[in-house]
Amino acid sequence: MTVLITGGAGFIGSNFAINWLDQSDETIVNLDKLTYAGNMGNISALQDDGRHIFIHGDIEDQSLLQKIFLEHAPRAVINFAAESHVDRSIDGPEVFMQTNVIGTLRLLEASRNHWKNLAEQEKDKFRFLHVSTDEVYGSLTPNAPPFVETSRYEPNSPYSASKASSDHLVRAYHHTYGLPVLTTNCSNNYGPYQFPEKLIPLVIHNALRHQPLPIYGDGLQIRDWLYVKDHCSAICSVLDKGRLGEVYNIGGLNEKSNIDIVHSLCGILDELVPCAADTPLKSYKDLIKFVKDRPGHDRRYAIDASKIEHELGWRPSETFESGILKTVKWYISNQEWVEDIRSGEYQSWIQKQYK
Repeated sequence: MTVLITGGAGFIGSNFAINWLDQSDETIVNLDKLTYAGNMGNISALQDDGRHIFIHGDIEDQSLLQKIFLEHAPRAVINFAAESHVDRSIDGPEVFMQTNVIGTLRLLEASRNHWKNLAEQEKDKFRFLHVSTDEVYGSLTPNAPPFVETSRYEPNSPYSASKASSDHLVRAYHHTYGLPVLTTNCSNNYGPYQFPEKLIPLVIHNALRHQPLPIYGDGLQIRDWLYVKDHCSAICSVLDKGRLGEVYNIGGLNEKSNIDIVHSLCGILDELVPCAADTPLKSYKDLIKFVKDRPGHDRRYAIDASKIEHELGWRPSETFESGILKTVKWYISNQEWVEDIRSGEYQSWIQKQYK
C-alpha cells in the first residue's frame, strides 16, 4: 500500500511525512518541486528510510504524474503542494494561479485517470484529499461566529482566491466524475520546519539576533492557531473516516491577535534565552516595531471545528501554551536548520516587505 503526498518537503507536508512514518509502515511517495519553501533538510530524518520515496518534480508535469501513478499505484493522494504566503501572492500572483489552480487540476486529472481504471474494490478505497485554508472564507468581524464548512467563499487575496479556485475544482471532480475526494480547510499552522517568513518563526529568528520584530498595522489581526502535528493527525482522521465529497474545517481552538502572539513569544524567549546584560534590551519586546500594513489585510479568521469533532472524534491535543513552547524550543535547538535556508533571496524579501 502506498500514499502519494505532494509538497512533502514543505512545512506541513514534511511534518505529515515524518508523523505518518512514525505510526505506519505504509510507503509514502513524496513529490515536491523544491521551490524556496521546499527544503530537503525538512525530511533529512527520512533519508535512509526505505518507506519514503522522494521524487523531485512538479504537480503541473502531466507526464511525470502519469509515470508516478503507473509505477506506484497509490491508494490515496494528499495534496499539500501550494504557494501559500499572502505577501508573496500580492507581489506576484501569477505563480499562485499556476501552482494552486493549474497544478491542482492536473493532479486531479492524473488521479481520475488512475482511479477509473482500478478494480471496483480498489476504486472504493481510493481517496483524493485536498489540503486548503480558512482564508477562502474571507474576513470576520470581531463578534461574528466562526467559519463553518458551509460559510460563503469570499477570498480577499490572490493566494486565497487561488485556493478557493482549487477547492471548487475538487468539488467539481466529485460531482461530475464521482472521484472520491475530501477537502480540509485549516487555520494558521505553526511548529517545526516552518519557513521563517511567517510570523512565528520570523519573530523567533529575529529576536535571537536582536533584530526588529515587524508587526503589520496595529497588530490586532486575529487568527486561530493550530499546532502542525495536530493538523497532521486531523488529516489522518479525515483520510481514514471522512465522508466522501465532504469538507472538514480544522482549527486549533486558539483565537489570538498577532501582537499577543509576539508578546507570548517574547515572554518565552525572555525565560529561555534572557537578553545579555551587556545589551540595551531589557526584554525581547523592546524589539517590536510596527510597520505599514499589507494591502487588504483580513482582520479576523476563526474556525468552528465541531463537525470534525462530532463526526470523526478529532480534537487538537495541544493547547496554544504547550504547542508554542515546543515550537520555540525547537527553533532554539535547530538554529543550523534556520541558517541553512536563509538565502540571499530570503534576506531581500524580508527587507522589501518590512522596510
